[in-house]
Amino acid sequence: MFVTTLSRWAGILGACLLAATGAMLTYEVVARYFFIRPTTWAAELSQLCLMWGCLLAMAWVLNTRRHITVNAVTNLLPKRVQQGCVAFSLIAIIVFSVIVTIWGWEIFHDSFVRGRTTGSLLNLPIWISELSVPVGFALLTAQAVVELVGLRSQDLTTLGSSHE
Repeated sequence: MFVTTLSRWAGILGACLLAATGAMLTYEVVARYFFIRPTTWAAELSQLCLMWGCLLAMAWVLNTRRHITVNAVTNLLPKRVQQGCVAFSLIAIIVFSVIVTIWGWEIFHDSFVRGRTTGSLLNLPIWISELSVPVGFALLTAQAVVELVGLRSQDLTTLGSSHE
């Protein structure tokens, strides 16, 4: 399905951005403490990569069942009730994600129209980081809808990986 494929590629991009975050911060530490030459870009760009990386990966994490879940109580319930809990969880994810997508879009759009910037040394447009919220949560919404629709054909009793 298109949404799941898109989620997978967004997750891969998110992982690459998180790796880039680690590389930039490592470079900053070496530059600052070993060569006494701190960068003007590493902290801000690593924050940007961290935001985009985490928010892009949410849908992929949902699809691969890697969200952290606490199943101590639900594991004691009958299988049918556990499946109902999964459906309820997906509906809650959809509702929450739609709200965050709408509000995130409004915040992004306002910053874009007003031309707000970060106010840092790089002075990047703030909308670049704010856009990650509606994009990430819209993708999470779409993936949660796909998971909810496919729930009937699956024997799913949890949305995450449990390590109890």
